[in-house]
This record gives sequence, C-alpha cells and structure tokens, in this order.
Amino acid sequence: MNLVIDVGNTRVKAALFEGVNNILRVSFLKEVFQEEINQIFERYSPAKVMISTTGKLNRKNVKFLQGKVDFLEVSSKMKLPFKNNYKTPETLGADRYALMAAAALNYPNQNVLVIDTGTCITYDFLNEYNQYKGGAISPGIQTRYKSLNDLTANLPLLEKEPINLVVGRSTNESIHSGIINGVVNEIDGVIEYYKSLTPHLTVILTGGDTNFLANRLKNTIFATSNFLLEGLNFLLEINVSK
Repeated sequence: MNLVIDVGNTRVKAALFEGVNNILRVSFLKEVFQEEINQIFERYSPAKVMISTTGKLNRKNVKFLQGKVDFLEVSSKMKLPFKNNYKTPETLGADRYALMAAAALNYPNQNVLVIDTGTCITYDFLNEYNQYKGGAISPGIQTRYKSLNDLTANLPLLEKEPINLVVGRSTNESIHSGIINGVVNEIDGVIEYYKSLTPHLTVILTGGDTNFLANRLKNTIFATSNFLLEGLNFLLEINVSK
C-alpha cells in the first residue's frame, strides 16, 4: 500500500493507494502533520511513501517519515515517465512533476494541457510524443484578492464568490468582477492558444478552485481533484522497487 502526500502552502493532502485504486483521501493543516500521518500509519501501515512539497514543511516531519518506510521526495533526479524538456529541471515544482506523471499515465500519446488552480495557477503541457514542454505560472484566485488588499491602501480583502456580472456597481462587485472574470478569460485564452498549436488537445482542470471554475469556462475540460495524487502514486511505483 502506498501513501502519497502533497504539502501545499496552507494545507496537506494525503492519499492511500492499493495499486491504482485510491482507498483514502484526507486534507489537513500543516500544523497537525505528524498527528494525522500517525493515524494513517496506525490504521493502514503503508509500505511506501512519496512526498511532494510545494509549501514549506518542517524538516522534522520529513525525518519522521524517513524512519518509517521506503520513502521518496519528488525531485528532478528521479525516474520520470516522460521526457523532460524544461530548461531548469531543478527549479520545476514538485507538484508540476506529479501532474505531468498523471498526464503520462492517464493520457498516453495525447497532447495534454493540465491546469492546476490553487495558490498559483499553473499550466503544463505534455505532447503526444510524451515530451514535457513547459508551461506558465500565474497568481491564483485567492492570491489575487490578497494582493489587492496588501498592495493598496483602501481595497478590502474579500473572499471569492459566484458572480454573473462584468460591470461592477460597487467596489466589492468591481473586485469580484475583475478577479473572477480575469481568471476565467485567462484560462480560456491559454486553452485557445494551445488549441491553435494542436487540434487534438485534452485539457485537465484540477486543484482547489476546480469546482468553482469548471462551469464558468467556455472550453471543454475534464475536471478532477485527484490528479496530482495519482501522479505521485505513479512516480512512487516507478521509483521504489516492490
């Protein structure tokens, strides 16, 4: 049984896999990392662990895992199920390695654009020849709300909410319109660009804002919240012997 752990900027997501079957998925704050992971070990006794750290994680927690089982952290030096054409592979985020692994696993010999919507919005492209070509990074929805509040004197900090307007009639409406419509049009624009490069494109939308954005996009996408965790499990399988 495999345990895969994705450490984000505020929360940790963990999942258990038996082969390719996901049998458990949990999410918790980083402050309770050891308590939550201990509960998983006590109940399921996983044999192998893979960890992806996009956000900061106390190294104490990494050492805590290393002493338990076959353990691996995502890095540019691991065996990959795709050809990596990124110019600076050592700077590529662990989450993006995992997403491309999931694309290679689930959509072999296809052109795949994976859009991950979290603190940042990342765009990553795997072509039909199984080559990772790179992508883009932009601020996520909540990051945009926070930056308007942090970098201006008078704009309030708002939480995202569904809107059906373009012309804001108040400051709050204007902020919501600018951010939500801006993100939706950005994503649709990036998809259109990749579709102009290849007529056969599979688009995956994943990450924390998937459900919020999926029905707002005009382009056809496959929405899945489990994609990164599937990629981590695949990387673990091909890098740690049974």
